[in-house]
Amino acid sequence: MIVLTGGAGFIGSAMLWELNREGIDDVIVVDDLEDAAAGKWKNLSGLRFRDIISIDGFHALLSDGNLPDIRAVIHMGAISATTETDADLLLERNYRYSRMIASFCAEKNIRFIYASSAATYGDGSRGYLDEEENLYSLRPMNMYGYSKQLFDLWALRQGVLENAAGLKFFNVYGPNEYHKGDMSSVVYKAFHQIRESGTVKLFRSHRDDFEDGGQLRDFIYVKDCTAAMLWLLEHPDVGGLFNIGTGTARTFSDLVRATYAAMDKEPAITYIPMPEHLRNTYQYFTQAETGKLKAYGYTPPTTSLEDGVRDYVCNYLMTDTPYFDHQSP
Repeated sequence: MIVLTGGAGFIGSAMLWELNREGIDDVIVVDDLEDAAAGKWKNLSGLRFRDIISIDGFHALLSDGNLPDIRAVIHMGAISATTETDADLLLERNYRYSRMIASFCAEKNIRFIYASSAATYGDGSRGYLDEEENLYSLRPMNMYGYSKQLFDLWALRQGVLENAAGLKFFNVYGPNEYHKGDMSSVVYKAFHQIRESGTVKLFRSHRDDFEDGGQLRDFIYVKDCTAAMLWLLEHPDVGGLFNIGTGTARTFSDLVRATYAAMDKEPAITYIPMPEHLRNTYQYFTQAETGKLKAYGYTPPTTSLEDGVRDYVCNYLMTDTPYFDHQSP
């Protein structure tokens, strides 16, 4: 059996879809579905799994040790909002709760795969190399990134990373993110802006070395993320921290233009000032170093930005079914 925390969330439910494609449905989903009106439950409605339990319920089972035989825990459940300001809540969910799960897996010799974040790299001035010895030099720019780094450091000190895989996701986009509100991808936001007004709003640059819309990100399609996660599940001897990105930075303008192209429309972009509270913590460039995972033998090509956006827009967003089910391509 596999335990999938955050299994109703964006990457978690996409991973459930990936597992289902492989014929795996003996999965316990751990998540809180929250407000039914937000529609997070739809991420599960077309997928197969054994059972679903709440976050508190799983916490209690871990405390009691009353769990059946588990092959792996894929821990995607955490607060993922980079703008979250409740530092104590971030510590509780992203650090202490993760420690509890990791300790249980280490004690029971259970494969542990968890979500770290590219936010741990901060402004990128110290590089994007996913080697464990670089962890102490990183300086995240927000509390979310710091909560993720704290757990990475704990996992390193405890020797957890020798047998576990921590995944530093870069800018992920794709189906099943519609419930994320302001934290949804620029593709999702751009699609709806184009549909509603024909125009997309992007932040102006507040640095002389970047033009408006020229801020760079390593955008990765969620299907590429789940493919890497499946490979790591199938190779339990591979441990450490791994970047999950394409290795190629693209501009926000590129991303929006790809969205227009997928909708067969001419681009119309308006640049607006970045809110003051974001300017000191805004990343202008991210790009994953991807050589480490490749060195272990994972070498499938990643989906190009244009192909990923087209698949997402044409097969999900334009059909008004922006979520995976067992029939998804």
